Parts: sequence; C-alpha cells; structure tokens
Amino acid sequence: MNNSETAQVLMDSVQKGNFEHARSLLADDFQLSGLVSEPINAETWLGMGASLGMAFTNLNYHFKVDSSAGDVVNTTSQLSGTNSGALDLTGLRMGVICATNRKFSTVQENTKITFKDEKVRSWAIEPTEGAGLKAILGQLGVELPTAYVASKSARH
Repeated sequence: MNNSETAQVLMDSVQKGNFEHARSLLADDFQLSGLVSEPINAETWLGMGASLGMAFTNLNYHFKVDSSAGDVVNTTSQLSGTNSGALDLTGLRMGVICATNRKFSTVQENTKITFKDEKVRSWAIEPTEGAGLKAILGQLGVELPTAYVASKSARH
C-alpha cells in the first residue's frame, strides 16, 4: 500500500470504528497537532474518535486525499453529524457533554499527514475558522471551557 492508500485506509478504519486496525497504521510516536492546544498521542486521538462515533451515530468525516509527495500526504476533511449520545471528552480534560440532538457541519479543513517507515507519524491540522472541535461544540450550543479558549487564542 502506498502512503495515500494508507491514509485513506486509516480514516476508513476510524470512520467504521475499527480502532485496533487504525492503531496498527500509526507509528509508536504518533502525534496529532492542531486539534487542541497541545499535540496528542495515538491513544488520545483514537479514544476521541471512539467517543465521537458514539456521540454522533451518523458521523461523517468526508475525508479526501488531495495529493502525495514522498512521505507527506495532503488531505481534507469536513465533519458532519447529529449529536444523539453523550460526548466524552475526558481524554482532553473537557468532561462529558450530554446529547443535544443537534446537527453540525464544519467547514473543510486541510491536513498534512507525515509517514515514517510506512506508518503515520504525524497528523497536522491546519487551523481553520469554522472547523474542528471548537466549531462542533459551538454548533451544538456547548460553551468551551475557559482554559481551552485561552490556550487556542494564544496559538493564533
């Protein structure tokens, strides 16, 4: 499998809730950046993916590979869904958010996935107004914790 195919298989696995397979595609030192103020590791990211899948039974990542060059794959995603269950964000120190039964749809965001030894080593999300966790929670009518807002503001 080439890097573009691996990136697609990874997100297909996350979308389907097959987190064991998704984990097998990630490097031991995998880091995801741009979601919250500090990079997160594979376990935190996959845990959040599982929580999103339980909270949004119709969650769709609308993931697309745009281009690939060497060890870098450029992708886009645009999340949408309906919040029909509790959203557990304790892994991000944000607690559990009760179901709102509201729909959300973020704007498209760009990501850069870097590979090393045929595994995903890093996933960098480009900061995009109207995308990401802040946008999802905003559309659900959930206020962000003060610490989250302050740390995100310091980065921009």
